[in-house]
Amino acid sequence: MTPHTYNVTVFYEDTDMAGIVYYANYLRFIERARSTIVEEMGIDQLAMRAEDIVFAISRVEADYKGSARLGDQLFIETTHEAASAVRWVFNQTVKRDGVVIFAAKVTAVCMTTSGKPVRLPAEVRALIGKS
Repeated sequence: MTPHTYNVTVFYEDTDMAGIVYYANYLRFIERARSTIVEEMGIDQLAMRAEDIVFAISRVEADYKGSARLGDQLFIETTHEAASAVRWVFNQTVKRDGVVIFAAKVTAVCMTTSGKPVRLPAEVRALIGKS
């Protein structure tokens, strides 16, 4: 699969007192990339919610390999796959100048708004290649 690319510019609000991107903001950056993929695939999360189904992140494995600073241009590359009929797994890297500075494996699942686990909707499973 060709990785999906999402670009981020590091702003002052993304940094800590040392001028380095605050560690939790990498999770925000990769969330934006995943949200963009879902939207570009034509998955309507508002329609899903109207049917009482939402995505939730059940697991994040993260490796911090470097750092970014104010003004840096970051490129988030994302690949994804259906791990099962209930799990959608994303592999994401954040690169600066072609070098990976952050890598994560993120698992998403579906559940009702009250927290009951449910299968990924059939149309979502079809889009990500799991029947």
